[in-house]
Amino acid sequence: MSPSPPESPASGPAPAPAPGPTPASGPAPATGPRPEPGPAPASASGPRPGSEPAPAPIRLLIVDDDPLVRAGLRLMLGGGSSGIEIVAEASDGAEVAALVDRHRPDVVLMDIRMPTVDGLAATEQLRRREDAPEVVILTTFNADEHVLRALRAGAAGFVLKDTPPAELVAAVRRVAAGEPVLSPVVTAQLIEHVAGSGRDGRRVRAGALLDRLNDREREVAIAVGQGRSNAEISAALFMSVATVKAHVSRILTKLDLNNRVQIALLAHDAGLLD
Repeated sequence: MSPSPPESPASGPAPAPAPGPTPASGPAPATGPRPEPGPAPASASGPRPGSEPAPAPIRLLIVDDDPLVRAGLRLMLGGGSSGIEIVAEASDGAEVAALVDRHRPDVVLMDIRMPTVDGLAATEQLRRREDAPEVVILTTFNADEHVLRALRAGAAGFVLKDTPPAELVAAVRRVAAGEPVLSPVVTAQLIEHVAGSGRDGRRVRAGALLDRLNDREREVAIAVGQGRSNAEISAALFMSVATVKAHVSRILTKLDLNNRVQIALLAHDAGLLD
């Protein structure tokens, strides 16, 4: 009988481990702290998140029968840095209504003297609209009866044709923001120059209109006539700016007026600023 094979000694070498997946080659991972995430880069096609969008340009319609004047205004007002976009031009007041319907300007810069329909008639027509744009009268003379009539019709102010470009841009911006372009001194001079013989009748009519206001509204109307801003009226009459705005809105509604210039003219006519 053959002998049994010898047993393997217990102290022999350990068996080799089973083969596993080979680790991916490449650099060892970093062992330092993970950096804090930064803001996402701004998109090339839009503003950085959280930034304020650029304000829309003020849409301006120029109305003047002189092509050289229109060209000069276009050069002065149409630059990209002015924040003003000239949407259309007209050579006569007869063209204004259709251009306003088509282009929806925020402000109309209106010559006062034109051959077919003058700036006064065009302003009166525009300001009767519910969605009327603001109107700034463009004139050669600052003591002109037509200018005063246009202001009474609802124009927000007037500028002279030789106004420096920077002041003209500022005037358009102020009117677009709802502020008048008319100082109290100029208003008083204009009314004094063209008052004529109808002053007493206007004073009676203006006084009757202002009698519709309560005492606080009357104080605000006088302050508007003095050329004070809402902030200045707020400080002088010890009320918030929001309350001042509410009083101005009620005055416009009660007296069927268009803007602050008409309030100021009414206060002048009533003799409250003498």
